[in-house]
Amino acid sequence: MVELLVLYYSTGGSVRRMAELVADGIERVPGAQARLRTVPKVAAMTQVAEPEVPAQGAPYCGLGDLEACAGLALGSPTRFGNMAAPMKHFLDATGALWMKGALSGKPACVFTSTGSLHGGQESTLLSMMLPLLHHGMLIVGLPYTNAELNATRSGGTPYGASHFAGMADDLPVTDPERALCIAQGRRLAQIALKLQA
Repeated sequence: MVELLVLYYSTGGSVRRMAELVADGIERVPGAQARLRTVPKVAAMTQVAEPEVPAQGAPYCGLGDLEACAGLALGSPTRFGNMAAPMKHFLDATGALWMKGALSGKPACVFTSTGSLHGGQESTLLSMMLPLLHHGMLIVGLPYTNAELNATRSGGTPYGASHFAGMADDLPVTDPERALCIAQGRRLAQIALKLQA
């Protein structure tokens, strides 16, 4: 069984929902299973840090989760056209894995959710790819053979799945967005299995 890590950060729940859909896509591929993990919030020195175990949702990710995975799906909300600070903070602490090439040659994909339709979905996805490329990972996008890329009126890019959540993060994932999240997970799992063979 090939295990793929679905690592996300979510504040309003949209990215978490996308992560669940990507995981669903992974598990639709025989021989593949998903492991959902998240990262804690970061805080200024004067604020209370997050507890060791999250109160709800997926457990926090450790470096061992990254090292053991056969592939990675990385999700974050957009913050000014970039990934959220907690995800960047976590990735900045993966230098030990980088030094030994632990992620080199593994497939990876990215996904995001934004509060506004033109809030930087594509720039966020591209920024999330950069540390993965430095790790030597193989970036897996969403090809236009997925008809939803041409039909969606909200999220969805060839760089990775995306979702337009609205300013109050109250818009549900649309049918095309859902289909693209599942397709992305399935594609990641299929490529991971081919690479394992």
